[in-house]
Amino acid sequence: LSLFLHLPGTSEEVAPPLQQNFMIPKKEINMVSDMAKWKRSQAYADYMGFILTLNEGVRGKKLTCEYKVSEPIEKLVALLNTLDRWIDETPPVDQPSRFGNKAFRTWYAKLDQEAEKLVATVIPKHLADAAPEVAVYLKESVGNSTRIDYGTGHEAAFAAFLCCLCKIGVLRVDDQMAIVFKVFNRYLEVMRKLQKTYRMEPAGSQGVWGLDDFQFLPFIWGSSQLIDHPNLEPRHFVDEKVVNENHKDFMFLECILFITEMKTGPFAEHSNQLWNISAVPSWSKVNQGLIRMYKAECLEKFPVIQHFKFGSLLPIQPVTS
Repeated sequence: LSLFLHLPGTSEEVAPPLQQNFMIPKKEINMVSDMAKWKRSQAYADYMGFILTLNEGVRGKKLTCEYKVSEPIEKLVALLNTLDRWIDETPPVDQPSRFGNKAFRTWYAKLDQEAEKLVATVIPKHLADAAPEVAVYLKESVGNSTRIDYGTGHEAAFAAFLCCLCKIGVLRVDDQMAIVFKVFNRYLEVMRKLQKTYRMEPAGSQGVWGLDDFQFLPFIWGSSQLIDHPNLEPRHFVDEKVVNENHKDFMFLECILFITEMKTGPFAEHSNQLWNISAVPSWSKVNQGLIRMYKAECLEKFPVIQHFKFGSLLPIQPVTS
């Protein structure tokens, strides 16, 4: 829980202003040999710590269960609702190619322009200086406007955005479930709508050998939700009936539903990795395996991490503790 520990005091009045020099995050991983710097960095330790803290926080819990919803959580949902509304206001344009609708660039330009203002609505006045730094991660989290693609690197930027909000004390330990179930889940809905509306390409797709064309984290946290479930086992998620009846409770099944809506043909063919995972005996084994796979296939891959940006909140400097 180290991320949440060095936060200002628990009550707003006594929270001292953070003595922090915020900065605009920038690229630091320019060649494959720089990957060692990333793995030793404070940013990597904090990012992975954040993912694993949330993984424990949602263990065995349904999306529909009761949990605390703080004001910053509500504000983050409102921010995502704004992005969703902009999609409605920016319909796809008629163009010769099927994929990568250019209207996405119009939508993105609006976010690019408004990101700092949006972030400022979420953070308290005494932390206003952090907005430009944190906003960079929000802008990076929705896909690439040149290529009109989206992948796990963009998803990682959204997790980094939330991690930064924890590091400045906007989100707290008891927000864990709401971070995943309310904020991240809403983010996923908006990303799926972007992917569908503008027919975005998968970024750096591994074809059928990847886990999924677009996301990874909801499979990790979603498998954690299912640990020790009395009757749903990994073999059940390839059963359409099970998915239809339970997807509103479990992020993992929501992902499976989206895949089957978007793809045709036998599941074993279009989603081979997931098909293999359905043969794993327990959800805790699935969860551990996905965490290992996430590190190897996303966080340790140069094409993904070369785009990651480092600032004062997620520093490239080696781990101190």
